[in-house]
Amino acid sequence: MNRTTALLVIDVQTGIVEGTSDQQPVYQKESLLQTIQALIDRARRRSIPVLYVQDVDVKAAGEEAFAIHPALQPAPDEPVILKKATDSFHGTDLHDQLQALGIDHLVIVGCKTEYCVDSACRKATTLGYDVTLVHDGHSTTGNAALRAEQIIAHHNTCLHGLSNLDPFIIVRPAKEDVFVPIHDSYR
Repeated sequence: MNRTTALLVIDVQTGIVEGTSDQQPVYQKESLLQTIQALIDRARRRSIPVLYVQDVDVKAAGEEAFAIHPALQPAPDEPVILKKATDSFHGTDLHDQLQALGIDHLVIVGCKTEYCVDSACRKATTLGYDVTLVHDGHSTTGNAALRAEQIIAHHNTCLHGLSNLDPFIIVRPAKEDVFVPIHDSYR
């Protein structure tokens, strides 16, 4: 089956990646930025659509913490979808934009693993998208119960193979050709 892929870059805002006065930076931020930038570059070279999601609750628009990280700036023709919920699809036109592009496979990267990345992966499958979550392309901060690396490892494990009806999530490292879905080989 021929698939049409898009790269979805979630909440890579300066205040999340770099942290703020009251919040730590995400785990291994330098490595995360390099991985996501390399994937964005690969997608652009192959004319794969890149869509960004930006959380309006991070900080006020116009503040540095609200802005998409300078290392990961969208190109002028790449959509930036503003969201209020952890779910990138809720109350936004993300699904409509993806449908207009004929997308049926999403490669997902971004922040934070247990909130917005997890929500987007799960919701995407219920909307009919196969999802490739990039193993080393998402990050978070630790909390009172778990260190950041434990949260990331847990989500890489529990989301791999998660299905809702037919579409499902596969977790793959960025070094693989994540833009070519392998879901059909498991069906």
